[in-house]
This record gives sequence, C-alpha cells and structure tokens, in this order.
Amino acid sequence: MFNELALNERLLKALDKLELTKPTPVQQKAIPVAMAGKDLLVSARTGSGKTAAFVLPILHRLLANEAPQSGARALILVPTRELARQVMKQCEQLGSFTFIKSGMIIGGEGFKEQRAMLRKNPEILIATPGRLVEHLDSESLDFNDLEVLVLDEADRMLEMGFSEDLLRICNACPGERQTMLFSATLKRRGLDDVIDQALEKPKSLILDTPRKQHTDIKQQIILADDTDHKIALLEYMLQNDEFDKALVFSNTRDMADRLCGIMRGKSLPVGVLHGEMDQRERNQMMQHYRDGHYKVLIATDLAARGLDIKGIDLVINFEMPRNGDDYIHRIGRTGRADAEGAAISMVCAYDWNLKAGIEKYTNTRFAKRQIEGLIANFKGPKKLKASGKAAGSKKKKVAGKNKTAGKKIFGKKSVGKKPAPKSKQHDPKSSGRRRDASLSSAEDSGFASPKRKKTT
Repeated sequence: MFNELALNERLLKALDKLELTKPTPVQQKAIPVAMAGKDLLVSARTGSGKTAAFVLPILHRLLANEAPQSGARALILVPTRELARQVMKQCEQLGSFTFIKSGMIIGGEGFKEQRAMLRKNPEILIATPGRLVEHLDSESLDFNDLEVLVLDEADRMLEMGFSEDLLRICNACPGERQTMLFSATLKRRGLDDVIDQALEKPKSLILDTPRKQHTDIKQQIILADDTDHKIALLEYMLQNDEFDKALVFSNTRDMADRLCGIMRGKSLPVGVLHGEMDQRERNQMMQHYRDGHYKVLIATDLAARGLDIKGIDLVINFEMPRNGDDYIHRIGRTGRADAEGAAISMVCAYDWNLKAGIEKYTNTRFAKRQIEGLIANFKGPKKLKASGKAAGSKKKKVAGKNKTAGKKIFGKKSVGKKPAPKSKQHDPKSSGRRRDASLSSAEDSGFASPKRKKTT
C-alpha cells in the first residue's frame, strides 16, 4: 500500500483522490530507493506506472526541503511533446494538494511565452531536449538550484538523434544531484556514455526485459496480399470488431493521412496524428480522441510512447514496425494497468521477415486470424520443391558407370576420349555410343525470402 512507503501526507491525499491505493511493482521497488536520494537505472514495461515512480519521490523531496526562492529544482527530460504533456498532467494530479508548480518546455509553442514562464521559477521542469537546448543557448534558464534529473525514455531520445543535446544538458546540471533513468526498452549498450556521465553508481532495477511477453495482450496476425487488401481488412475490423478505442499504426505520415481519408470516406469516426501537424492540431486531435469524438486514431510511431489514454483496447499495425522495440511500444498502448487488450498486425510477403524477427525478439508466436471473405492468397513463404532429386540420383548413377572408363560427365555430354572400336566384329552394346545424361540441378530446399518494399 502507498501509505507504507512513508510518503508525505499531501501526496497520499492526492493518491486517494485518484483512487490509487496499491503501488505497482516498479513503484514498490523504485520509490524507496529514489526517496533515499540514490541514482536509479530502471527498466519496466509500458503501462507499469513508471511516471509516478519518479514523480512521487520528487514531490516528496521538494515538500521535505522547501526552497521558495530557488529556480528549477527538478528536471524531467522526455523524447516527445505528447509524453511531456502526460508527465505534466501526472505532476499536477499528484501535486494537487501542494503548492509545487510545474512548467513545460517543448517545441511547437511560443519561445517568449516559455521564457516568461521560466521567470516564475517553477520547481519542476518537464522538457524535450531540442527546445531545452535553445533556452540554454539564449541563457533564459540555468540549473544552479537543480537537485534531481530524470531521463525518461532515454533510449528513445538517442534514437531520435538527441545524443549530443542529452550529454550537453547533463553536463549543464550540477554534479551534486540525484539522477534517475527510466525506460521500457533499456538498451544499455547505446546508453553507456549517458550512464557513465549522468549517473553515479546507480541502483539497477530491471523489472521487465524488452522480450517479456505482454500477458494481458492477445497478439495476432492477419495475412494480406497487398496494401489494398490491408485497407479492406482494416475497414472490416473497424466496422465489425468490438472495441472502445482503437489505435492504428503506419510507418509513414503519407500512409497515415491516406488511411484517415479512406476511413472517413466510409463514415468511420477516425482521427490522425503525425509529426507534420502543428502543436495546436495535435492537441486538438488528442482531445477529440480522449473525449470519444474519434473512436479510432491513425498514427505514426509518434504515438507509440507517452500516449496513455484510457479505453484503448485494440492496436492495429497496418504496417509492421521496423524493429522489436517499436513493436513493444506500439502494443503497449493497450493492456495497460492490467487491463486486457488486443494487438493485430497485418502481414504481406514484404512484412514477413519483420514479423519473424519480432517474434524471435519478443519470444512470442503470433496467432493467425482469418476474416471470411477476405482470406489472402498469400499463405507465407513457400517451401521450394526439390524437383531435381530424381535427376540427381541418375547423375550419380551415370557418373559411377563412367568412372571406370576414366570419364567425367558434365551436363549432357561426356568429356574424354572415345573408346577404340573393336576390329572386325562390331558389338553395338559395347560401342562408344554417346549417352544422354541430361541432368537438372536440384533446387535448394528451405524457405524463400520474400521481397521487401522500400519504406521511407
């Protein structure tokens, strides 16, 4: 129970208001260590409650040691604007019975307005790396009073190309600080530099590996012949499957827009979310999705992290993600907080290798689903027939007969000198008659790798 973690009474009151009484496993293990002021390195699956696991200790620390004249005392770095908004919301909810103020620094919003907000000295800052570096360059903030640094989804920030920004921000923070790194897919090798520079002998808590199966999510695949077939399957599922909210993933912005237009043409309540939309459009789209104005959201991987919306019980991969980590984050939008969900991936011939790699990475065998009337001709890679088997046996036999005559058989003709004909009495059976050793080469057995379409 939360009341056993020695949290401030104001925080317990906020938890009661949110009807949260029992901590999740990551909260149970991380909060005491964080409250002791130690550096933390935590890996836990999506939907496990990681955000509260670092927000609650931060709020407890700030309440226990008040510093009203200070600047920002805690900095939480996140990879995307959507995740920043999610963390900001949790800070406000969990700190609703305190006077602790939070501020957000993200791209897509006014720089001057953010500068004005910073002058009010919010104690907690939630930021994306790119915009935060811009404020550092303009000297509109400093970290002289910083006590806690949190790197949320640090592996994703590196994947997005923020490695230099991340290291610069870490170096701009005071050396005497507490640092916590949280991620659902902790790629330690890629984070070595950050861990070495940012964390001091961290306590590692590996609760879930990336390959741990989501037991609350039913994972299926549906075979398809091409993109048009996938569109027909998607339309059928959105019209006939039972769900509260569905999230459909594509790999490109163009495909997300195309699918949104097609499904709206079928009178389906569908929204779209991708990186080319400005911040106002993205906020409006997310609000419509939360409110139920749209039951379906078609998105790129922008929505794969930080999107925590109640009621998402169906995730559809219109296009297979490019790697196992992206797959884990996509399906992690459903089956959150022990709720049940379904994840369905559409697989064409060019998706097969990606599907096989993800199965191996997650140690999962996807169940196959078929929709009557929309069954694909594609059944998976075909096993090639060894049509040359019989011919191969014949080749061995022919080669064996000619070996004693000092001949070698290549293709249809024998190579070597013809035997001398017998004098006078000619025996046709023993003549140097040319044999037809027409031999076909046997095909390799095994699976043929399907051709993959080039993605952008």
